[in-house]
Amino acid sequence: MAFCTDTVSRVWTVVNPPAVPKVEKPTKFGILGAAAIAPSALIQPARSHPEVVIYAVAARNLNKANSYAKKHGIPKVYGGPNGYQELLDDPEVEVIYNPLPNGLHYEWTMKALTAGKHVLLEKPAANTAEETRQMFELAEQKNLILLEAFHYRLHGSRFHPAIQHVKAILDSGELGAIKSLAVTLAVSKGTFSPATDIRFNYDLGGGALMDMGCYTMSCSRYLMCANPTSVLSTTHEVYPPSPKVDRRTVAMLAFPQDVTATITCDLAVPLSLGFVPTLPQISVKVEAEKGTLDMLNFIVPTMYHSISISPRQENAASRKRMVKAYQFTDVGMEDKGDKPWWSTYRYQLEAFVDRVKGRTPQTWIEKDDSIANMEWIERVYEKTGLGSRPRSTFTPP
Repeated sequence: MAFCTDTVSRVWTVVNPPAVPKVEKPTKFGILGAAAIAPSALIQPARSHPEVVIYAVAARNLNKANSYAKKHGIPKVYGGPNGYQELLDDPEVEVIYNPLPNGLHYEWTMKALTAGKHVLLEKPAANTAEETRQMFELAEQKNLILLEAFHYRLHGSRFHPAIQHVKAILDSGELGAIKSLAVTLAVSKGTFSPATDIRFNYDLGGGALMDMGCYTMSCSRYLMCANPTSVLSTTHEVYPPSPKVDRRTVAMLAFPQDVTATITCDLAVPLSLGFVPTLPQISVKVEAEKGTLDMLNFIVPTMYHSISISPRQENAASRKRMVKAYQFTDVGMEDKGDKPWWSTYRYQLEAFVDRVKGRTPQTWIEKDDSIANMEWIERVYEKTGLGSRPRSTFTPP
């Protein structure tokens, strides 16, 4: 009963975080687009951050922007064909959150950086590794902070204690050297509407590997502390109306020390019996010399997750167990998430603001990491024969 009560309380507080008093001069964020992801990714987490306010939103449709701002209590609104640029030109806005479709990430991040704004950029960073590289180079030149938003909401984030705990177990040597791993992120058909969802739009950078595969690629690289050495094999299924958009992709990657990793991503798993939706598949499985480790729900660990450690030979130092990690226990890190209801997005916001303020964040995703992730996504796409997503036609000034 206590478990159920704790879970319900935690989930409720994730969705309805407490509002805290703001500092005298909080950092003002502006949102590009009235995006459905923004409430959970930024607006709700900002309520509990004393140094953050959501100051403005811009949308192509002024009525949509006004409605969105009213719903979420955002004081400043920009709309119409010049709305995005007007938001960037607002001197009060210090940070831009860019949750636009993948194919627009490069153009509007480059414009935001040119305007002197820090940028929190939704994953994947861009349609290509080269575009990603150019964005980070401009951020460095302008002395601005650019972060690819791998909160790992749909896959327990590096910013969350859960996936960091998994990494610590593997690094400890308790289970010996990793032999193979599998990372899966798949949802049932009907979760997204192909007719209207940008995930199925090739021109906007659509595809399962872009939307979900970027998480599975990132997670496998993180746990291996290395980049792949090659793409061994791939299989895929396309979304029929768009022959270049993968509905499902599976890739086997080679890593150093003869380790293999299988990443699986699927935007529309077929319905069971033709009409029953399947449960989301959000998992990590590691096969090691001395046992196995399984993590359930590495994307939304704050809601619920489990980490199962199964050594082949139990002893005093290594026993079969299931653990959870909702808070950091490191000495000196108690204030970085002292609430078990902090979502991966809230941890991400904490780290981002720390970096903007010149403080040292608990963890960070560096430029080279984001570039490498896109490089290997492109290599998988090359292996499938579908090719990379189209490069932006925008030319920076």
